[in-house]
Amino acid sequence: MKKIKAIFFDIDDTLYDSSLQSDFARRNAFRAMVEAGLDIDEKAGIEVLQNTVKEFGSNYEYHFNEVLKKFGYDSNPRIIAAGIVAYHTTKIAYLVPFPDTIPTLLRLRDSGYKLGVITDGRAVKQWEKLIRLGLQHFFDAVVISEDIKSQKPYTAIFKQALKKVGCSAGEALMVGDRIDKDISGAKKAGMTTVQILGGKYTNQCPENSYEEPDYVIKKLSDIFYVLKVRKQ
Repeated sequence: MKKIKAIFFDIDDTLYDSSLQSDFARRNAFRAMVEAGLDIDEKAGIEVLQNTVKEFGSNYEYHFNEVLKKFGYDSNPRIIAAGIVAYHTTKIAYLVPFPDTIPTLLRLRDSGYKLGVITDGRAVKQWEKLIRLGLQHFFDAVVISEDIKSQKPYTAIFKQALKKVGCSAGEALMVGDRIDKDISGAKKAGMTTVQILGGKYTNQCPENSYEEPDYVIKKLSDIFYVLKVRKQ
């Protein structure tokens, strides 16, 4: 078994609580829209907003416009703007690392490990997260799906990350919350895989052997237990 030289991380629900952030941001956005004149029951409205995000994807820019359409409203700039402002204000307020994220990264870096990020999404948005989290300086490589036109679980994004830090798959760990993306892709690439429990994908059930993580941790600092066990 090769010695681990590099550790890669997903961002969302791995370095910070993305699920909590998204939930509160969407709830506060809808409440702000109601305050601005949208006469819709909160429970029904939030459900429609969440379904709209699933339908159009998280990077779509007109979720609130679509919500108005679904409830038979004409486009209303005031209501839409109220939702946008509340959403972004809440999103930024909840964009904070897990309590053990920075101490864990510091200890890993000081122990000589190469650190990296492998994440899906738009490059600007993912970099914004890292910068607002104050984590951008920890990483020797940040590989984002938009930049290389490949996303998890395809192995190309993992191989690119390995190339950037100069190590083999057998010398690397991948830490992420999604077994269908982080674990499956990294395992296919030959990396050791670590699932971190938390967020909306905690209860995913493996559908094949590639989705079975090598290790499971409850918080990021548990990575030191994995590294210790792996040496034994």
